[in-house]
Amino acid sequence: MNTIAQRVRLWFAPERIREEGDTPDYRFSLANERTFLAWIRTALALIGGGFAVDQFLPDLVRAVRTGLALGLLAAGVLCALRAVDHWVRCERAMRRGEDLPVSRFPALLGLVVAVVAVAMVVVVLFGREGR
Repeated sequence: MNTIAQRVRLWFAPERIREEGDTPDYRFSLANERTFLAWIRTALALIGGGFAVDQFLPDLVRAVRTGLALGLLAAGVLCALRAVDHWVRCERAMRRGEDLPVSRFPALLGLVVAVVAVAMVVVVLFGREGR
């Protein structure tokens, strides 16, 4: 198993991935890139949602608003980092002829977003400063 530092180095040196195994069918590499871009779009949406909560819900208690915004921003950051790591891991697996890596990250991200969404519903309904 590679160390985290070795994996992160591959993020910035994708040409090193070409040194491993055989070149996969381009359709699979392009599908891997489309998946990467979908994760990046998700990360951008989470980050935008974090800013929106902070900027456009001024009637919420500041601490709650900040907590929700930071939760969404953190999920966006993790999603972006996970996107590049997953892209590298999948590309390496395809070149080596191995099974694609599995991940619990989609389930974790879904749970985090659901928890933040439920918290936002509760706060929007009951957490306004004037009440």
